[in-house]
Amino acid sequence: MPGPTTRPVGRRAVVLGATAAVGTALTGTARAAGFGWTDDGSNYVIDTGAQLVFKVSKSTGDLTSLVHRGTEYQGYGGMNSHIESGLGASTVTIRQSGSTILVSVTHGTLQHYYAARSGENNVYMWTNKADTSVSATRYIVRVRKGAFLNDEPDSYTYAPTAIEASDVFRKSDGQTRSKHFSKRRVMDYDYVGWSAGGVGLWMVRSNHEKASGGPFYRSLLRHQSADGGGLYEILYYGQNQTEAQRFGLQGPYVIAFTDGGAPSSALFPGTLTTPWADSLGIAGYVPASGRGKVAGVGISGRNTAYPYTVGLANTAAQYWGAARASDGWFSLAGVLPGTYALTVYKGELAVYTTSVSVSAGATTTLNTIAIPTSNDPSNASAIWRIGDWNGTPAGFKNADLMTYAHPSDVRAASWTGNVVIGDGETAAFPCYLWKDVNSGILVYFRLTAAQAAAAHTLRIGVTTAYANGRPQVTVNDTWTSAVPSPPTQPNTRSLTNGSYRGNNHTFTYSVPASAWRTDTGQYNVLRIDVVSGSGTTGFLSAGTAVDAIDLLV
Repeated sequence: MPGPTTRPVGRRAVVLGATAAVGTALTGTARAAGFGWTDDGSNYVIDTGAQLVFKVSKSTGDLTSLVHRGTEYQGYGGMNSHIESGLGASTVTIRQSGSTILVSVTHGTLQHYYAARSGENNVYMWTNKADTSVSATRYIVRVRKGAFLNDEPDSYTYAPTAIEASDVFRKSDGQTRSKHFSKRRVMDYDYVGWSAGGVGLWMVRSNHEKASGGPFYRSLLRHQSADGGGLYEILYYGQNQTEAQRFGLQGPYVIAFTDGGAPSSALFPGTLTTPWADSLGIAGYVPASGRGKVAGVGISGRNTAYPYTVGLANTAAQYWGAARASDGWFSLAGVLPGTYALTVYKGELAVYTTSVSVSAGATTTLNTIAIPTSNDPSNASAIWRIGDWNGTPAGFKNADLMTYAHPSDVRAASWTGNVVIGDGETAAFPCYLWKDVNSGILVYFRLTAAQAAAAHTLRIGVTTAYANGRPQVTVNDTWTSAVPSPPTQPNTRSLTNGSYRGNNHTFTYSVPASAWRTDTGQYNVLRIDVVSGSGTTGFLSAGTAVDAIDLLV
């Protein structure tokens, strides 16, 4: 059976599954008969009046059935679709308001909502979380076995051998699989899902204003296992998390059925409008009239070789958007009132931060933002540089692969090997360094007589670290730096489950002139060791991801 294809939709990508046998047809009694709802004793049965009928448990708020064109798609492994891993006993109510049906689920301090619109093959959802009584915030659509078969992407999780934490697996050919291997940052997709046999099933994400982790966060998106598949909307997940959890109403996010194509762009975050929901009484709901906008006329001082992103964040909400490549113009709409830190990112590296206030019904207009030359470390004159300062390991050895594979994957190039400046040093330098795998990597370089006569600053930029892994350096076996203090980083796995994203940090080392070799015909040798008293062994030993390394003039 052929593997998937990837079809671009604007800047987005749709993963298309191979055709397979689809589900199990329901009996005629479950077929759509017109917009409305009924009570079958255990569930509220909602008919959208289009080609979709779904059921919500009256006792738990789980979605127990998802029938499109008479075919059941819900359920694998005996599990329903639900918040987190299922809320359990909840208070569930339903009401109809004109062309909208709203199901409200209350579980302690958490409230969840399902909405159906007459004539639409969509399930709209909101989740209002007030505290940590439910640990994570995610919705899982559990799709039954056989509905969509696809041995890609690398989130396919029924490989035979578990190699890490019961959620990373190895196939017989040496390739690795995990539900964590999503490839995409949250800013890179509007929806995820499958298409087969003339049916598309998609999860269209929300704007993530109450999520955590920012625009570059990676988390579970979709996976397939021996029992079926899962589509996720992850609003808060502790894995490799850089921010505290935000609370409040998040949504809508949408389960959308199509005739096999992409979901309508009218459902995408930033495009979707829901004035029909303004009067539904959803707790925490803020209509468009209660929101504001931030617009910037441009950004100067950019390196036009890189994309720039503008983000807003405070403890209550987050937003982001791309700066226009030609001049840096940006616009962020639908923002909740408040005061935010506005950050400009070159790639994923913060190069400018200021404060901005947003008011309901108003636009906050900013004059051209000028990024100071000193804010971009790439502007510093360097004798040599490995990689570039963009907040990612892009260009380093194995960097691309590590967003969708375990470091032990057969497709990975050797993690060891030394580097010579002037001989493809970036592609030769591994994107990740571990204490128990490739600590002690050597970098060879020459200096002129004038350069060798002076002290220099060495910089190592990292994007995250596991178990407090951090670099200690030795030059020519004669000078060794102090062990630097560890920066604040996520305290969960990262390097082994598809994410290099953490808190960017730069280590600086003042190397005295006495450390250099004065013979210009000889190589100087820099050794980089990973130090930490934490971690275990192998790829779970203390480690770090590299952004750039340079020796300044």
